[in-house]
Amino acid sequence: MKGDTRNLLDPQQPVQTDPVDVSALADDLTNTRDSNLYTASQWQLMWWKFRKHQVAVWSAMTLLFLYLMVIFCEFLAPYPLSFQDTSYAYAPPQRIHFFSDDGFHLWPFVYGLEGRRNPETLHKSYREDRGQKYPLRLFAKGHPYQFWGLFETRRHLIGVDSGGTLFLLGTDSMGRDLLSRIIYGSRISLTIGLIGVGLSFSLGLLIGVVSGYYGGWIDNLIQRAIEIIRSFPRIPLWMALSAVLPSTWSPIQIYFGITVVLSIFGWTGLARQVRGKILSLREEDFATAAMLAGASQPRIMWHHLLPSFMSHIIVSLTLAIPGMIIGETSLSFLGLGLRPPITSWGVLLQEAQNIQTVAFYPWLLSPAVFVILTVLVFNFMGDGLRDAADPYDRS
Repeated sequence: MKGDTRNLLDPQQPVQTDPVDVSALADDLTNTRDSNLYTASQWQLMWWKFRKHQVAVWSAMTLLFLYLMVIFCEFLAPYPLSFQDTSYAYAPPQRIHFFSDDGFHLWPFVYGLEGRRNPETLHKSYREDRGQKYPLRLFAKGHPYQFWGLFETRRHLIGVDSGGTLFLLGTDSMGRDLLSRIIYGSRISLTIGLIGVGLSFSLGLLIGVVSGYYGGWIDNLIQRAIEIIRSFPRIPLWMALSAVLPSTWSPIQIYFGITVVLSIFGWTGLARQVRGKILSLREEDFATAAMLAGASQPRIMWHHLLPSFMSHIIVSLTLAIPGMIIGETSLSFLGLGLRPPITSWGVLLQEAQNIQTVAFYPWLLSPAVFVILTVLVFNFMGDGLRDAADPYDRS
C-alpha cells in the first residue's frame, strides 16, 4: 500500500505513513468542481444557480401546489361545486379548535353553527354552538361528485360527520362554501394564464424572429403595427373585445373566447424582446458560419439564433402569466369576462363589488388573496430564473 514503509523482515517495526497533503486534496476538489462547471450544459448551470435562490425555490413549490390543486380540485374541496344551503347564507368562517371546555384535544374540531335573525334589522348573525363538536376527518365521506367527470365518489380530503358544517372561509349569499368555490375557480384562473401565454408566446416568437432577421420594410411594418397596438389602453380594449362575445355562447366557448382576447394583444412585448436579441445575434460568427455552410434562412433562425437565448424567453414567459391571470380576473370582476355558471376567481370577486356587502362580510374578498399570492410567486420565481439565466452573473 502506498505510504506503508513496514519492514518485511521485521514485522514488529511500527507502520510509518506519509502525511496527508490537505492542500492537494482541496485542489483536487476544486479542479473537479471546475471541470463539472466547464462540462455542464446551460440548463444544468441554470438549475444550480436557481437552487441558490431560496425565495424562488419556495415560490416554485407553491406554484406546484397550486397546480396540483387544479388537478385534484374535486377531491380537495370540502363540498362539490353544486352544493348550496341557503340556511347558511353569509355564514362567517368557522374556526378550528384544539381546546374546549373539556380541555385539550389532540385532534382538531369545529363547533356547530347556530343562526339567529335580528327581528329589527332582519340581519342574520351566527354563533358557535358549544354543545355540538365535529372532529375533522381525513378522507371523509361527504357530498357526491364526479371526479373529472369520469366516476362518482364521495371521498373528500377533509370533512366532518353528517350534521356538521365546515366553512373554513365562510359562505356567499346562496350558502355556498367559499373555500370550495375558490379551489374550483383555480382550474379556470390558473389554466387561462397558461393557454393565453401559450398563444401569445407563439405569436411573439414568430413575429419577433421574422422582424429581427429580415429587417428592412418588413421590420418597419411590424414595428409600426406593434406601436399602434400598444397605444390602446389595455383594460378598455379588453372590455370592448369581451363585449363583442355573444351572450348565447356556452361557458366553454366564452372561456376560450376570453383566452383569445387576452392573447391577441399580449404578444407585442415578447416580439420586441425577440427582435432585439435576433438583431444582436444575426451578425455573430456562428450565424455567419451557418450561412456559409449552406444553411437555409429558416434553419438559421429556428435552429441557431432562437435556441441561443431560449433561457431569456422562458423567464419572459413566467413573468407574462401573472398578467394574463390579472386580465381575466379584472374582466370577470367587471362583468365582461367569464360569467356564471363558470367559476373563476374574478367571478367570485363580483360579489365583493358592493362596499356595504364587504363591510358586513369581508371574507368575500378571500379570492383576492389567492390572486395576489399567485402573482407574487410567479414574479419571485421569474426573478430567480432571470438571475439563473444571466450569463454575466458568476455567483
